[in-house]
Amino acid sequence: MNELEKTFSQEENSTPEITADAAIVAETAASVAEVESESVESDDENNQSLHRYFEMTKEELMSAMTEILEQEVANQHKDVNAIKQAFYAIRKAEVEAEAASFIESGDDQATFSSTPDPNEARFKEMLNEFKSKRLNYLEEEEKRRQENLTFKLRIIDELKTLVEDIDNINMHFPKFQQLQQDFKAITDIPAGAVTDTWKNYQLVVEQFYDRLKMNKELRDLDFKKNLEAKRALIDEAKALESVEDVVEAFKKLQQLHDQWREIGPVSKEYREDVWNEFKEASTVINKRHQEFFESRKEAEKANEDAKTALCEEIETINIDELKTFSAWDEATKKIIELQERWKTLGFASRKVNNVLFARFRKTCDEFFNRKAEYFKNTKETFAANLEKKIALCEKAEALKECEDLKKAMEEIVRLQAEWKKVGAVARKQSDAVWQRFMAACNYFYDARKKQATAQRQEEQANLAAKREIVAAIKAIGADTERGEAIKQIRELQSKWQTIGHVPFKQKDRIYEEYREALKVANDTFDIKETRARMANFENQINELKGDENKMYRERERLVRAYEQKKNELKTYENNMGFFNFDSKSGNSMLKELERKTQRIKDDMAMIEQKINLLDSKMD
Repeated sequence: MNELEKTFSQEENSTPEITADAAIVAETAASVAEVESESVESDDENNQSLHRYFEMTKEELMSAMTEILEQEVANQHKDVNAIKQAFYAIRKAEVEAEAASFIESGDDQATFSSTPDPNEARFKEMLNEFKSKRLNYLEEEEKRRQENLTFKLRIIDELKTLVEDIDNINMHFPKFQQLQQDFKAITDIPAGAVTDTWKNYQLVVEQFYDRLKMNKELRDLDFKKNLEAKRALIDEAKALESVEDVVEAFKKLQQLHDQWREIGPVSKEYREDVWNEFKEASTVINKRHQEFFESRKEAEKANEDAKTALCEEIETINIDELKTFSAWDEATKKIIELQERWKTLGFASRKVNNVLFARFRKTCDEFFNRKAEYFKNTKETFAANLEKKIALCEKAEALKECEDLKKAMEEIVRLQAEWKKVGAVARKQSDAVWQRFMAACNYFYDARKKQATAQRQEEQANLAAKREIVAAIKAIGADTERGEAIKQIRELQSKWQTIGHVPFKQKDRIYEEYREALKVANDTFDIKETRARMANFENQINELKGDENKMYRERERLVRAYEQKKNELKTYENNMGFFNFDSKSGNSMLKELERKTQRIKDDMAMIEQKINLLDSKMD
C-alpha cells in the first residue's frame, strides 16, 4: 500500500459512525494536501523542450533569454538553467579552441588569457535580472501561501466555534457545509503546514459529526449518494486499464484519487469493501506505470550505450590525416551517416542525454570548422598555383622566338620540371592551363621530331656501316698472315671510332657483336685484348689532339669512371666480410666475389693507364 492509499484508508477508518436522527445531511469533509510535483512524463516532455536550447547559437540563446524576460514569467527557471548550460558550453568550446590555437602558435600556455566576449557580459546581466525577478516571484508565492494558510486556520477556528455551540449545532449545518467548501477552495499553502492543517481540519470535522444529531434517514441517503459516487470512480479506475497511454492513465488515476478524497464517507458495512475494490483497480494502473518506466529505463540505457558508441566512433576520425578533397568527402559522408544514425536513437537518461549530445556535437562542429578552413586554404593555394602555371605557359610560349632549338628544348625541359613541382589547381581550370602549356611544349617537340627524322636516317646509315665493320672483322680468315691481320683489325677499329651514333635500341647489340668479333679475332691472332684496347684508346686520343676541351672532358669521364670502380671495389670488399665461407656454397661465393674484385681492379688499372696516357698527350 502506497502513502496515498494509506491516507485514504486512514480517512475511511477515522470517520465516526453517525446514529443521530436529525433531518440534516451528514457529510465528511476532506481537503487535498497541496504538494508541488510533476509526473515523470512531464519531466520527459520538458527535457525534450529544453533539449532544443543545446542546438542554438549564442545569439539565439540570448534572444530566447530576452523573450523570457519580456514575458515577465519568473517560473521558467528550468528553461533559464538550460539556456545557461548551453551558452557556457559554447563559450567553453570557444575558449578551448582559442587556447589550442594559442599553444599551437608556440606561446606559453601559462600566459594564455581568453578574449573577452561582450555577449557574455550581457548574458550575465540578463541572468541577474531573471534571478531578481525569480526571487521576487518566490517571495510573492510564499506570501500568498502564508495568506492561504491564515484563511484555512481562520476557517478551522470558525468550525471549532460551531462545534462548541452544541445546542444549535443542527442549525449550523448549512454554515458548516459552506465553511467546508471555503476550506477546499484554498489549495496552496506552505508544504510544511499541510499535514498539521489537514489533521486539525479532520479533527474538527469529526467532532462536528460526533456532536451532530442527524436524522438517520438523511444520513443514510448521504451515505448512499457517497457510495454511488465512489462506485462510479471505481468503474472509471477499472476502465483506465484499457487506456493505451500508460502515463495518461496514471495521471487520470491521480485525479480519481483526489475526487475520492473529496467524497464523504459511506456506510460502515461497505466502507472496507469499496475501498479495497478501488485500491485493486489502482494497483493495476500503478503496476502498468511502474513496468512502463522500468522498460523505458532499459531503453534509455540502450540509447545511452548506442550514443556513447557513436561518440567514440566519430572521435576516431583523425582530422589531421585528411589531406585531400576525396579524403574530406569520405569523412564527410561518414559524419553525415553517423548524424543520421544519431537521429534514429531515442533519449538517454536525463542526467547524460545532454552531455552526450554536447560531446557528439562538439566533434561534428570541430570537423566542419576544420573542413571549411581546409577548403579556404586550398582555394588560396589553387589560385597561387594557377598564377605560377600561367607564368610557366608564358615563358614556354616566349621561347618560340628562340632560334637555337637545342637551347630552347633545354629550357622547355627545365620548365616542365618546374611545372611538376607546382601543386594542383582547381579542376575547372586545370585542363585549360595544362592544354595551353602542352601546346607550347609540343611546338618544340614537333620541331625536334622533324630534326630527329634526319638524325634517325643518319643513325641507320651508321648502323649499317658498323655492321659492315663487324662483318669485315669476321671475314678475316685464320690463314691470313698475322701482321696483315693485325693491321686490318687496327684499321677497322679506327674506322669504327669515326662512325657516329646508331639507333639507341641497337647500340648495345651492335657493340656486343663488335666486341665478340674482336675477341674472336684477338684470340685467333694472339692479340692481347688489353694492349688492343690501349692501342684503340691511343688512336682515339690522337684524333682528339688539338681539341683541349674534348680531351679535358674525356679525362673527367675517366676520373669519374675510376671513382665509380673504386666505390664498387669497396662495396664488394665490405660484402665479403659478411659471408660465412665455411660451407661449400660459401667457398663458391667467395671465389665469385674474388673474380669480380679482381676484374674491377684490372679495370681500374686500365683506366689509370688511360689517364696517364691522356696526361702525357696533354703536356
